[in-house]
Amino acid sequence: MTDTNSTTNTTSTSSTTTPTALVTGATRGIGRETAARLAALGWTVWVGARDSEAGEKTAAEIAAEHPSADVRSVLLDVTDDGSVAAAADTVRAAGTGLDALVNNAGVAGRLVAPEETTAADFVQVYGTNVLGPVRVTNAFLPLLRDSAAPRLVMVSSGVGSFAVTTDPDRVESTLVGLPYPSSKAALNMITTMYAKALPGVRVSAVDPGYTATDLNGHSGPQSVAEGAEAIVTACSAETVPGPFFDRHGVLPLVTRPLRPRPTGRGPGGRGPGGTARSFKPAHQSRRPKL
Repeated sequence: MTDTNSTTNTTSTSSTTTPTALVTGATRGIGRETAARLAALGWTVWVGARDSEAGEKTAAEIAAEHPSADVRSVLLDVTDDGSVAAAADTVRAAGTGLDALVNNAGVAGRLVAPEETTAADFVQVYGTNVLGPVRVTNAFLPLLRDSAAPRLVMVSSGVGSFAVTTDPDRVESTLVGLPYPSSKAALNMITTMYAKALPGVRVSAVDPGYTATDLNGHSGPQSVAEGAEAIVTACSAETVPGPFFDRHGVLPLVTRPLRPRPTGRGPGGRGPGGTARSFKPAHQSRRPKL
């Protein structure tokens, strides 16, 4: 095992014909599972970690689980410009190329009621969950564009969807908070803008689902294997269900249709005698509840 610029290469050779992925926040939870699943598929995998020791340990563990895999660690703190730039230089110098960039690193922040939330509560959450993916994508996009089949994957959440969080049949509608849900809503918009701006790159936002991880005190009913499914699909599948999806299928970002059908000719779309026009939005999801 070698250590160069806090980077560990668990194999002695690499091949540019093998697809390569970099996963941020890959030392535990869904990030680690994603890295392991891609390694099992024969990918070269970069384990992005803000702690070099944890990154090296995780890379070695995954390599031991999949002896034929090329698993490497790279020091990468998504909140630090210098760290991200150095990580991009390391991957470029290694010559592995980059086919899938998985922006997985995220934090939940302080869990308090909206009326008790302060502006300071947003700083770390937005710095990691919103600015982090932008910082990492900006640094690695030149490498990604060199791929024959580039995939940019944003690990989002159902709590970032207006449609999902207002659907009473969804567990996300019961979760009330400001920083984390709004950070994922922002990430979803960022994803749609990247998709418009990068026609040569397949850009996806994925919802792992309510998964038992350190982020939620292991309260989620899903396993990390289930949580990683949509991410692995976004990286490796020939086609994906849509721009925002989970392991069950496509997810809506907003409630549609937004325009109601007027019931009469009254002012402002009201019916005769001022009867309010009716709204009948399409139901957002027929998937099983979490």
